[in-house]
Amino acid sequence: METLQATPAAILQVGMGFWASKTLLTAVNMEVFTFLSEGEKSGLEIQHKLGLHSRSLYDFLDTLVALGFLNRSGIKESAVYENTVETDLFLDKNKPSYIGGILEMTNNRLYPFWNDLEIGLKTGLPQNETKHNGQPLFEVIYNDPHKLREFIQAMAGVQTGNFMAFSEKFDFSEYTTLCDIGGCGGHLSAHVVLKNPHMKCSSFDLPQVEPIAKEVITKMNLNTNITLISGDFFTDDFPQSDIITMGNVLHDWGEEDKIKLINKAYKALPSGGALVVIENIIDDARRENAFGLLMSLNMLIETENGFDFTFEDFNKWTKQAGFTSTELMPLTGATSAAIAYK
Repeated sequence: METLQATPAAILQVGMGFWASKTLLTAVNMEVFTFLSEGEKSGLEIQHKLGLHSRSLYDFLDTLVALGFLNRSGIKESAVYENTVETDLFLDKNKPSYIGGILEMTNNRLYPFWNDLEIGLKTGLPQNETKHNGQPLFEVIYNDPHKLREFIQAMAGVQTGNFMAFSEKFDFSEYTTLCDIGGCGGHLSAHVVLKNPHMKCSSFDLPQVEPIAKEVITKMNLNTNITLISGDFFTDDFPQSDIITMGNVLHDWGEEDKIKLINKAYKALPSGGALVVIENIIDDARRENAFGLLMSLNMLIETENGFDFTFEDFNKWTKQAGFTSTELMPLTGATSAAIAYK
């Protein structure tokens, strides 16, 4: 009988995983995939466009090939590179399906902060801008126009696929109005309206967000169906709607604030209304959704008290608020819609 031999392969793959991660993040930041959306290019054309040194040019490009992010014919000086189907769809900045905003923010902000994960685990304190200037994360972001735009693009990048899936999977036939709390750039509302034109949506966020969200909605010609509402979701009442949505909002806050927001949603909904929370819901056994658990560690890096949660947690909080039933709707990858009905 053959004995299975232990191998360190998985340990090394994860332990050195930052090599692959930083290579992809760098390619996104330099707009490699946007340039290649024009069609196949030689290594020299890419070198000239991006201002790369010749020393590691082909190592860089061929790593992207080996990782599955580029296709190639020929080799080295005779090589011609092109996007894969996935990178052409999701990493071309000129396409509405672009998800690179979250990767840009990861490269420009999160990557260096994660170097201090050990300190965060020992202190329980954020390891981002808050550590250096004492300001809370959202105060830093919302008071800096460049950081705010980058953050909104990042949120669109991480959630666009989920918003598209939700707009197709959820049955909107019994509803006519939706309010997206913490709606950022209005992308959730936009995708709901595109798939369900009978819906009237509102996107609720702080006043600084409105000009950017207006750009998004105007560009998509959806001003008729989408209203932008400025306010603070902790101090202002939620607009009354048939559906209240929150995309990557609850995980930013501690349990007390999570419960407060859920209670406010319950108050704003009619009988039969639905609260929809789109997050990386961790499996109840806390064994399978590695991305959700890693996202919760990211909340340690980024926030004072935030954490990601299980469907069991969601059930407990929504039952306490008065919701009568719940369901979990898988969306894309590690993300689900946790839904509570009033």
